[in-house]
Amino acid sequence: MNYNDFPDDTEDPEHSQLARAKAASRSTWVSVGVNLLLTLLQIIAGIFSKSQGLIADGVHSLSDLVADFVVLFANHHSKKEADEGHPYGHHRFETAASMVLGMLLLAVGIGMLWSAIIKLENPDSVQQVHVIALWVACAALLAKELLFRYMLRVAKQVKSSMLVANAWHARSDAASSLVVGVGIIGNLAGYPILDPIAALIVGFMVAKMGWEFGWDALHDLMDRSVDQEEVDAIRSTLLATPGVSGVHDVRARKMGDMIVADAHIEVDAKITVEAGHDIAVLARQRVLQRHRVLNLMTHIDPR
Repeated sequence: MNYNDFPDDTEDPEHSQLARAKAASRSTWVSVGVNLLLTLLQIIAGIFSKSQGLIADGVHSLSDLVADFVVLFANHHSKKEADEGHPYGHHRFETAASMVLGMLLLAVGIGMLWSAIIKLENPDSVQQVHVIALWVACAALLAKELLFRYMLRVAKQVKSSMLVANAWHARSDAASSLVVGVGIIGNLAGYPILDPIAALIVGFMVAKMGWEFGWDALHDLMDRSVDQEEVDAIRSTLLATPGVSGVHDVRARKMGDMIVADAHIEVDAKITVEAGHDIAVLARQRVLQRHRVLNLMTHIDPR
């Protein structure tokens, strides 16, 4: 997830660690309640209506429930202050949580694919579903789409990639419920094989999204650099600092949803060491205030 999803780089009290933690906890508990209800409703209705697609969607909702608790766990640990063992804080708990979410989705998707393939190899075993399955699928679609819109709005407000990942997880559920609904309609119309085909498509969607989230989080854990736009914005802030005549070698890497950066700033060679130090301190303060930078290491070059 990149910072283009977030509209600006100005300082905002809503983006503080405390605000982010509260927003993550609130939105995730809402998700827990929705997913718990949907899991029970979909699996029970799927069993009684003999719809494999609806059962698969229920298992997907169950994976969301587990994912929600992973997010709550990560949210609890990521807001801890820096300590001797973690001098930059615990921000990467969020990235680790995103990777766990991805692995969970990938595993659930592969399981759905396997189950659907077995059904498709024995088409005679596919039964016609009851119409109640369609009503439950429609209700799940509406609930998941509303949940996605709510969670994404909160995620963008506090600029958290972990919450964005969890929101799009909810959107994948809405898409899967739509596919399941189409499969159930086809089954009711006299084409029973469409129900396991819907389950197959859902499995593929879940596995694909899981792979993308996991791969993205893995690169973040390997100190992936931030977007060039963000680097350019930091460079502009440094250049606008009084006393700074040039900037070069600006580098930045992700630390959860924060940034750790270093830069060489050029100052007048004739000023005192103390004056050069004061300019560097001011430049660092301005960057930390205006960007999601956790720490900036500056090197002073005479010019």
